Amino acid sequence: MEKHSTFVGLDTSKNEVVVAMLVNGRRDFIEWKAPMSKAGVEKLARKIKKESVGKVLCCYEAGPGGYDLQRRLKSLGIECVVVAPSLTPRKPGERVKTDRRDARKLAEYLRAGQLTEVEAPTEAEEGVRDLCRAREDAVEDRARVRHRLGKMLDRRGCIYDKGKRRWTMKHVEWIRRLELPDENLRVVVEDALLAMDVLQARIADLEKRIEAVSKEEGYLELVGALCCFRGIHVITAMTIVAEIFRFGRFPTARKLMAYLGLVPQEYSTGGREKRGGITKAGNSHVRRVLVEASHHYRHRALVSRELRLRRLGQPAWAVALADKAMKRLHDRYWHLVLAGRKSVSETVTAVARELAGFVWAVAREAERRSAAP
Repeated sequence: MEKHSTFVGLDTSKNEVVVAMLVNGRRDFIEWKAPMSKAGVEKLARKIKKESVGKVLCCYEAGPGGYDLQRRLKSLGIECVVVAPSLTPRKPGERVKTDRRDARKLAEYLRAGQLTEVEAPTEAEEGVRDLCRAREDAVEDRARVRHRLGKMLDRRGCIYDKGKRRWTMKHVEWIRRLELPDENLRVVVEDALLAMDVLQARIADLEKRIEAVSKEEGYLELVGALCCFRGIHVITAMTIVAEIFRFGRFPTARKLMAYLGLVPQEYSTGGREKRGGITKAGNSHVRRVLVEASHHYRHRALVSRELRLRRLGQPAWAVALADKAMKRLHDRYWHLVLAGRKSVSETVTAVARELAGFVWAVAREAERRSAAP
């Protein structure tokens, strides 16, 4: 932060921005408010330039407003960073919170270098991320509809006994042919089935679009390398790439594991060491897909026909890393289970942590090769 002479803390909301500016050589804050509109942000940028001395650095906490304010200020020639609110220092005894105080604290902590910057995606990267999240939301909505419909039929004594698996084509056809005595109940069932059909069509359309994006430049090589791993298909690989978008910001695999919340909590003091469950901090979307992929490593380390097809045309170094991961993670899974040290859920989480390390290795190698002349 030494190269900057003016530090600006911005406390943002939907309608306005509260500004607190610290200028080197002055003891007091320069404070004002600005509307969160195009004209208001332009006026804000002009006033910052007028009141500042030397280089300016602004910051605000990540939140529902996203990165739009940062992009606007950058286009107006103002350097701005988005910081992680969960890592902003807090005084335990402080019981008064106002927008003005928050803006002041951000400016002071920014000058002291005590804030953690959040890597901001480009508009295109954010669009791909939202696309993957839209598909994830549609899958969750479909699961809710299925759950409600299934529980309602169970309450009415309509128990499916023609197979072990539910929500197959056979199960849905069985629901359609149910002879229900009440007209209102029939309307509810038909409405739920219609909602399922609509959501299924939405999911299919979104998946087609995601697969089309995966073939574009900037995604094709890395997604193809990740698909060499067992349990990682195009949708999973695109979720990982879209959420992380630049693996180079993690210098080590451990940093990525910590970012995904897959490392254990720890409270060690006074010669005592105490570790708990995983932190669950950071990106929950990537953590979820890695945990889902980790369930596949309970099976023997064999290359299935589907996996062999996914590996066609992929570089040898990516296939070699994926084979190494398959053998190691399979052995790791059964070592933890058979030793009786971990439950199945804990074992899967431990495997997901190591899988994140292999994903980091493949991504960094792909980035290095793409950057090479």
